[in-house]
Amino acid sequence: MNTDVLIVGGGIAGLSLAWQLAPSAAVVLVEAEGTLAYHTSSRSARQMQPSYGPAPIQELTARSIVMVRSISAERGHSILLPRPLIFVGTVADVAAGTAANGRLRPLSHAEALTRCPDLRPDSFEAASLDDSALEVDVPPLLDHYRSGAVAAGALIITGAPVHTVQRTSAGWLVGAGDDAVEAPILVNAAGAWADPLAVIAGVGIQGLRPHRRTAATVMTEHPVDPQAPMIAGADDSFYYRPQGSGLLISPCESVPSVAEDARPVEADIRRVIERISTVSSLGITSVQRSWTGLRTSAADGLPVVGFDPEAPGFFWLAGQGGYGIQTSAAMAELAAAMILAPESPLCAEARALAPDRR
Repeated sequence: MNTDVLIVGGGIAGLSLAWQLAPSAAVVLVEAEGTLAYHTSSRSARQMQPSYGPAPIQELTARSIVMVRSISAERGHSILLPRPLIFVGTVADVAAGTAANGRLRPLSHAEALTRCPDLRPDSFEAASLDDSALEVDVPPLLDHYRSGAVAAGALIITGAPVHTVQRTSAGWLVGAGDDAVEAPILVNAAGAWADPLAVIAGVGIQGLRPHRRTAATVMTEHPVDPQAPMIAGADDSFYYRPQGSGLLISPCESVPSVAEDARPVEADIRRVIERISTVSSLGITSVQRSWTGLRTSAADGLPVVGFDPEAPGFFWLAGQGGYGIQTSAAMAELAAAMILAPESPLCAEARALAPDRR
């Protein structure tokens, strides 16, 4: 089959781009798994934190929040919910984080305890607050991207791993599952498999490295306030926040990995339970579910977005590094502009993310 744009990868990056492109171009999206958003996109912390990440990420996050609020109004369902974020730790760690991020403000010890009474007073010296942080209801956001793309004519094929890629006079011929798709533009939104896809296509890799990040839902001895803030270590050693009648927790590990269907390491779960037990008096009693996703990033920590300088028609949309959910709407808008309208003023912002920026 022939199409204008072939997107490889059915996570939030590929789906959001299909949503943006489909009204103006013929789009086919192929996903190796039988389910969309099977890997990292369904295993995230589900937060939008304007204070999280370097400046380009913060700008994309701010734009995404505006766009997702518009999506919420369109759907009649609030996808974003207030979930303030409090960092706790030593005076030095908290001060370093606050100095590096203008969105964080110091919080007194007493204020932190008032906002989150389950904190153990002797477990932290200082605190800071990001009052703009939001919790994201990810499934309806993913569904909006998918359904919007399909309604505009995009074809989505699951269970179709890419096995061959050839350059042709018309662009790219891709074998995915039982299908052969030819397109002048091939978008690499393959997440942890982005560099391996480039190898199959004969394109130079970007040095994208997957890293493990584990999370779990747990039950507690004492009731959890559903409106409580998210609590995170200023040393990036843990976080927890309300999830249903329990907690969502993470050890915030960043361990290099191969591209794979990652699985939790029990020692990581035990470690974060022990860490949170020193910080909170809620008392974790049992683990309901645990999972591990892969956060893939380039050496400089920024996503790679744009046409490959040496492979015409090969477009990178990869290396989101844990920022995929919070930047998806604006990142898709930017990538679509680069593909459809490269003279758009919006594209001028993309230089910091370009594949040849190094």
